[in-house]
Amino acid sequence: MIEKTLKGKPAYWIWLGILASLIAIGWACYFRQYTFGLGLTGMSRDVSWGLYISQFTFLVGVAAGGLMLVLPYYIHDYKVFGRITILGEFLAIAALVMCLMFIMADLGQPLRGLNVLFYPTPYSMLFWDMCVLWGYLLLNLLCGWVILTAERKQVAPPKWIYFFVYLSLPFAVSIHTVTAMLYCGLPGRHFWLSAIIAPRFLASAFAAGPALILIACAVMKKFANFDAGEEAIKKMTTIIMYAVIINTFFFLLEFFVGYYSEVPGHMHSLEYLFFGLEHHGEVYNNLVPFMWTATLFNFAGLGILGYLKIAKIFDFRLVTVASILIFLALWTDKGLGFVFAGFVPNPLEEVTEYYPTLNEIGITIGVWATGFLLLTLLYKIALGVEEEVEH
Repeated sequence: MIEKTLKGKPAYWIWLGILASLIAIGWACYFRQYTFGLGLTGMSRDVSWGLYISQFTFLVGVAAGGLMLVLPYYIHDYKVFGRITILGEFLAIAALVMCLMFIMADLGQPLRGLNVLFYPTPYSMLFWDMCVLWGYLLLNLLCGWVILTAERKQVAPPKWIYFFVYLSLPFAVSIHTVTAMLYCGLPGRHFWLSAIIAPRFLASAFAAGPALILIACAVMKKFANFDAGEEAIKKMTTIIMYAVIINTFFFLLEFFVGYYSEVPGHMHSLEYLFFGLEHHGEVYNNLVPFMWTATLFNFAGLGILGYLKIAKIFDFRLVTVASILIFLALWTDKGLGFVFAGFVPNPLEEVTEYYPTLNEIGITIGVWATGFLLLTLLYKIALGVEEEVEH
């Protein structure tokens, strides 16, 4: 089936060429960092997790979001998702590969990652995070490839594969739950010290993953004549809408806890995100424009989906716009605000702002380009198999 990636229209090859160029830039930046060290990044003693880990946190949610397609199709026998379930599994593969690449970039020296294998520590959340990430990646590779092969042969998938499909469901929940525990298990960081971090992560994941799949469906409809089906898209927008509402509710609870109880550590991080934090006569507010933009995008996307539901109309263009707005809003929240705000102020009540360097941004772009390249190739295989079966 891999041979299907070698055929495509000019737009397909131009897209791959653009991604390959961005990957080359990312590798050049990574070589500089590997040679010089993490001193090339904007991280410091006070901000030890930067752009790499924030992207990792967001992408774990994107990977977990595939659960919203697999669960209805395999557990509830919802056949409407038949054409797009494989898209969710392949998206999880690309997202998990990006997650692992961001971890390697953050370690500085990739061989340090072997310490988790050579000296496993069951009391460490990092050990369990490695287990669930690799487990979920291997499960999606196995399930996606076996089921797609069966579809190509036009036969029923082997019965033994369903055990691994069902096993992937708790793994999908666990990857973001364990990632949340990396944060909420740190008592010195008030902003992360919350029991609802895990459900908040899952709610955002169940919106971000399907939103990206809908964006991909829009692109494939335009360039590859792929039609996911009106009913499937409507159900996905319903899932996204409810997930965004729940995520927004959880975020508002953080405001209530911070401001009603007036817990300084919690309240100061929220002030830093949305209003700017004054400290020793200076105002620190580099994330304020991003967070208010994310808030606007969040409610605008939610408003569009709500309008479509209330008016009982179907407009794929509006669905695509709403999906883009929601995806960007969630990326800003988890891919920037959540991680960075946890370090402001530090346990000594000092403020150190974090600004990613051009080298960090170059590596980040390279990793995202790698993920989109892998996703493009996997989707090309899936669409090629579907066309072969139809003809």
